Amino acid sequence: MSRTVAGHDERRWRAKLAGAGALAAFASVVVAVPAEAAPDYSLAATNFAGTQIALHEGVVPGSARADTTDQTLGHDVSGHQGPVDWAAAAAGGAKFTYVKATEGTGFVNPQYGQQYDGAHAAGLIRGAYHFARPDISGGAEQAEYFIAHGGGWRSDGKTLPGALDIEYNPYGDVCYGKNQADLTAWITDFTRTYLAKVKRSALIYTSTAWWKQCTGNASKFGNTNPLWLARYGPEVGELPAGWDKQSIWQFARGGGLPGDQNYYNGPFGRVVALAGGAA
Repeated sequence: MSRTVAGHDERRWRAKLAGAGALAAFASVVVAVPAEAAPDYSLAATNFAGTQIALHEGVVPGSARADTTDQTLGHDVSGHQGPVDWAAAAAGGAKFTYVKATEGTGFVNPQYGQQYDGAHAAGLIRGAYHFARPDISGGAEQAEYFIAHGGGWRSDGKTLPGALDIEYNPYGDVCYGKNQADLTAWITDFTRTYLAKVKRSALIYTSTAWWKQCTGNASKFGNTNPLWLARYGPEVGELPAGWDKQSIWQFARGGGLPGDQNYYNGPFGRVVALAGGAA
């Protein structure tokens, strides 16, 4: 009787050892989990306001028709141009400028200091803009990154509120893989966060064609965010829904000033007013 019990216990003991060995062997197996791909910033150094708009929409022949008594000449620049001769830009008639500060949540313009501070030193009213990457992270997160890396605003009478550059995706699907409702929500998150943090409404830089395609021609921003419109031709043309006027018109890819050529829609006093806190 005792041998039977002993034999039964021995079999149970050996089974436990075998099970423990199997568990140990299983625990020693390392399961490889694919690492999440890092965001692609390979084009960030050469992305700037309008690169993709010009590529997708082209340039309409003819010089921009603007009554210079009611329009104020300015321009925008980014890091791919290198250091800017700001004294020459001021002498060439520039009254204001926008400088690319950031892209997504992983790129800062390496020329930002020279360009942003240099414009200020030359007497230009200047602002910063953010190249949107809705494919990488949320709108609120990118607004905070932009503010933390030069995109804020100061009440010195020489600083324009920041601008959100939202245009065709240079890395893939033109609408960043988002449907119209989701992309509109992303823009809402960015602009709301910027307003909450900076106490100014960000400008929205875009083209009418992209806005129609990727937001469904959302009209909700027209009463809150000034429009910076890109269209390379003799006239402003159709505006996105919700806006009855543009604040800035980017009318040419090049000209007498470094970078892209812009008109502020009004006399210089309106530029000063926007920098001072006017909507």
